[in-house]
Amino acid sequence: MSLAGETALPHPEKATARQSPPDTNSEFTPLLRDVKGQELLDRRTGWYARTIVTNALSLAAVVTGMALIGTSWWVLALAPVLAVLSARTAFIGHDAGHAQISGSRTTNRRVGLVHGNLLLGMSYAWWNDKHNRHHANPNHIDKDPDVAADVLVFTSEQAATRTGFRARLTRHQAWLFFPLTLLEGLALKLYGFRDLRRQTGRGRLVEGALLVAHIAGYVILLLATMPLAHALAFAALHQALFGLHLGMAFAPNHKGMDMPDPEGEKWGHLRRQVLTSRNIRGGVLTDWFLGGLNYQIEHHLFPSMPRPHLRLARSMVKAHCRDLGIPYAETGLIDSYRQALRHMHEVGAPLRADTGEPRRRRNR
Repeated sequence: MSLAGETALPHPEKATARQSPPDTNSEFTPLLRDVKGQELLDRRTGWYARTIVTNALSLAAVVTGMALIGTSWWVLALAPVLAVLSARTAFIGHDAGHAQISGSRTTNRRVGLVHGNLLLGMSYAWWNDKHNRHHANPNHIDKDPDVAADVLVFTSEQAATRTGFRARLTRHQAWLFFPLTLLEGLALKLYGFRDLRRQTGRGRLVEGALLVAHIAGYVILLLATMPLAHALAFAALHQALFGLHLGMAFAPNHKGMDMPDPEGEKWGHLRRQVLTSRNIRGGVLTDWFLGGLNYQIEHHLFPSMPRPHLRLARSMVKAHCRDLGIPYAETGLIDSYRQALRHMHEVGAPLRADTGEPRRRRNR
C-alpha cells in the first residue's frame, strides 16, 4: 500500500526494507544536539498558563450558557462546543503526561489529574501508562497497546484469528471506525475505573475520588441546568462528539504506517519513531484542531518538547531525514484518513473473501 504525501512510503506489515545501519544511535544524536541548541526543549510555562486559563474560562462560559438556556432545546447547540473544549482539555492532559508543561513531576501530575480525572473522567495514571508504552514501541505488534487486537485489528495475522461477531466487525472495520469513535468518551471512563484495580495506595484513592467527583459533578450540572430529557440528549451528543473529535485527532498518526518486524533487526530511536509516524500538513487551524499532534514525527522523537515548538522543529527533522535517506511521511488531513481507513479495509479483506463479498478496488 502506498501512502500519498511528500514522500511515497510503502507499508509492509512487517517492514524489512529499512533495516537500521549498525550504529543507529548516531543517527539521532546530531539532531538532538541541534534541537537543544535551538532551545526547543525548553519549557513554555507562560504559553501553557495562558492555554489552561483560556480553556478554563471557555468551559465556565459554556456552563453559564447551559444554566441560562437549559430549559430550551437550544441548549443542545452547546454540546458540540463543550465536546471541542473537552478535546482541548484532553490535549492539555496529554502534554502534562509528557512533562511538556513543567519540569516538576508533581506539577505535571496535578495538571494531568485535574484535566484528565476531574474534568473528563479519564484516568491519568491509566492513560499515562498506556501512552508511554505506545511511545516506546510505536506500531510494534507485541509491545504497542494501540495496535493490540481489540475491537479493531491492524494486521492480517490478527484478522485471521477473528471468528463470529468479531470477524463481522473486522470485515467492515474501515466503515465502522468513525461510528465506533462515538463511544470513545464513555469507553475512556470505563477504562479508568477498571484500571483502579491495578493501582495501589494513595494513588488509587486520589484517582478514584476524582473519577467519582467527575461523574457526580457532570450529572449534577446537567440536572441542575436542564430538564431530564434535555440532559440525556445533551450528554449523549456531548460524549459522542467528544469521542469523534479524539478519534479524528489520533487516527491519522500511525494507522497504515510501517510496523516493525518483531523478529527482525531492531530499529534505532530515529527510525523507530519516524517510519511509524505520519505528519499532517496544515496551518494554525490544523494545529489547533489536532492539538499539535499533526506534528506526530517531531512529537515522537521529542515527547517532552512543548507543543508550540513542534512546528519549529519540523524543518530540522525533515532535513535530517532527507540527508539520511529516511522517508518522512507527510500528507493532508483528509488523505491521512483515507490512508488509515484503506489499511484497515485491506486487513479485513481475507475475511470478506471468505464470505464471498467482493473486494473493493484499491485506489492508486
